[in-house]
Amino acid sequence: MDNNRVQLLQEALAANPDDTFARYALALELSTSHQPLDAWVHFEYLLNYHPDYAATYFQAGKFLVQQGRRHEARRILAKGIEVAHHQGNRHAQHELQGALESLDG
Repeated sequence: MDNNRVQLLQEALAANPDDTFARYALALELSTSHQPLDAWVHFEYLLNYHPDYAATYFQAGKFLVQQGRRHEARRILAKGIEVAHHQGNRHAQHELQGALESLDG
């Protein structure tokens, strides 16, 4: 985790709390920190308020697997597949499908 990057992202969110990319980037940074559960707050915000932001599903699913929350990860990845499919985003859909299948293997 890069503390300077975290600070810049937190400042960007203070200025614009609905900045989807800044929130996503902050979630990614925090997911590798000593307090990874802080990342979930941001992933959850994106899932609830920006459900069309397909990249969130892959990273949130990956995060949940790392936290030992495989059942939740399956649900998030499956929802992400639906979102990507509706968007016609075959690349994201394929990545999400692969992540989901890896949980079953």
